[in-house]
Amino acid sequence: MPEPDVFSLLPIIITLALALYTKHVVIGLFGGVVTAVVLLIGPQPLTVLSELVRTHLVGTLTDSYNAGVIVLMIFIGGFVALMEKSGGGPAFAAKMIGYIATKAKAQITAWCGGIFIFYSDLGTPLIIGPVFRPLFDKLKVSREKLAFIIDSTASPVAILIPFIGWGIYIMGLIQKEFDRAGRELESWDVFLGVIPFQFYAILAIVIVPLLVWLKRDFGAMSDAEQRTAIPQHQAENTQSQPVTEVFTHENARARFVFLPLLVMAVVLLAMLVPLGFPFTSVKGSLFRAALSSAYFLAACTLIGLMGWYKVRPVMDGINLYLKGMSGMMQVIIVLVLAWTLSSLGHDLGTARYIAELAQQGFPPWLLPLVAFLLSAIISFATGSSWGTFAIMLPLVIPTAFAIDAPLLVSIGAVLSGGLFGDHCSPISETTILSATGANCSQFDHFRTQLPYAMMNGAIAITAFLLAGFFANSMIVIGAVAIQLLVLMGLKRAL
Repeated sequence: MPEPDVFSLLPIIITLALALYTKHVVIGLFGGVVTAVVLLIGPQPLTVLSELVRTHLVGTLTDSYNAGVIVLMIFIGGFVALMEKSGGGPAFAAKMIGYIATKAKAQITAWCGGIFIFYSDLGTPLIIGPVFRPLFDKLKVSREKLAFIIDSTASPVAILIPFIGWGIYIMGLIQKEFDRAGRELESWDVFLGVIPFQFYAILAIVIVPLLVWLKRDFGAMSDAEQRTAIPQHQAENTQSQPVTEVFTHENARARFVFLPLLVMAVVLLAMLVPLGFPFTSVKGSLFRAALSSAYFLAACTLIGLMGWYKVRPVMDGINLYLKGMSGMMQVIIVLVLAWTLSSLGHDLGTARYIAELAQQGFPPWLLPLVAFLLSAIISFATGSSWGTFAIMLPLVIPTAFAIDAPLLVSIGAVLSGGLFGDHCSPISETTILSATGANCSQFDHFRTQLPYAMMNGAIAITAFLLAGFFANSMIVIGAVAIQLLVLMGLKRAL
């Protein structure tokens, strides 16, 4: 292993530069991986490519831990595709609509629906949006507000759940850094410990009911709400975007959502409780095997339900399941490249070099704040929170170990920063899908959500400054209290 020096930072610099320039994280990660291999074996193009494939990419794929995560991600992809195309989500939402007659109830019900469809951050906009859009139009609530509610219950909810795609992806990145550092830590336990320090996600979720309770919007959202009360604007808004088609079927039932999730929970408990869960830590490989089994049997249940109720023939359900599995390929590519870059960075001593620099005077309490800001910048520029996690976690975790910074807070800062930048970014996938689901202009959604996102981001910065010193999970309660006070102050001011 070469002695770490400033050149060990070059792969990270190349990764960031390419990702920011191309707005594509895969290109950035691949550029960083190639740069790292060149630094290790020299500028020999054919040898570099051969070594990259033979030693590094294949080595990453054949690692038992990596393979287990990839298999689980594939099972999750198939299940999510079935859920999104079963008609169960719209049936569930339509059932709730029958009890709604006021603006406040409409907003809270859409918020609850978005939280309930936690299994897919991309499914939330395409299910909740089209189902609630006619109701919001009828009650004269702006479509920008619907897009904001969707966006506040998509990624912010998904990032807090350990057993869906977001959690598995994040834990995969975290566990690799623990193993390389020789720390006997389980990523599952750490992820659960990080949840109270995901300040931005929690603030983004909580702000919706607070705004409904206080009956006050501000900034561009206030203007949008006032304009929506004008019938002419309502007619214009109806034609602002092409209508998103969501799969519905007259035979679809709300139980298409409930029963598969119930099967998943029963299978998980049946496989994990005999191992001591949740009172004792379960080996990661066993937990991933249980999750894979649970997702598979839940998918089988949903395929059976669709066939029984004549929503989709069984073979159509199987084909949809396989298509959903293949749809996870880009996520898997990001994971494999991130793992490979992290491994190469370890060979080059990148983390050691950064840690050595940090030890020369970088205060441990400042790491969470810096991690939050850098993650927000990368996510905003690339529109990808997942890509941001792949870049930042392999840098922040070793640095936290080296300078004895609060680990849980530092990881939470990366996750919060990535989500904050994603919420502020006009090119983010969830921004685009939320606007599409609500059938409003993408730019209108961006500009009406931005003031709320910036307010939550500012509160999160304050929270990470405090958490850097105290690392107390109760700080999240203070952050929510500050959010409430700010909103009440704005209500009085406006």
